[in-house]
Amino acid sequence: MITTARVPADKPVRIAFSLNDSTDDTPPENNFPLAFPELEQQLQPLPPCHDSKESIEVFKQHCQIAEEYHEVKKEIALLEERKKELIARLEQAEKESMDAAQLAKEYAELTEENRTLKLAQAQCAEQLEKLRIQYQKRQGSS
Repeated sequence: MITTARVPADKPVRIAFSLNDSTDDTPPENNFPLAFPELEQQLQPLPPCHDSKESIEVFKQHCQIAEEYHEVKKEIALLEERKKELIARLEQAEKESMDAAQLAKEYAELTEENRTLKLAQAQCAEQLEKLRIQYQKRQGSS
């Protein structure tokens, strides 16, 4: 609620208002935010002209916009943090995927090597058996 009164020019004037339209019994100095510390200097709302209703309305709008801007910046910061977390998780998943692919490749190589070695072992066992038979034949004929 905005009230007006004539005040002598030599006395300081305080203007009080709330950004919401509810009536409030708090002292005027608490209702008149003069600074938004989280905003850059050039974005700070300028104090209104005390004798202009329009200036006060513009100031109120600027304060509301400043609050919205602050909320959006907070949300952006939270979303950027979430983005970093998701990128880290993605990188970890890709690393695990690469590790799994490397392990699968290594498993395939070892399986092939095992098959080759089993085949070589079977051939060596077959050769050994042939040599034993030949040796026994020689022993029996001598």
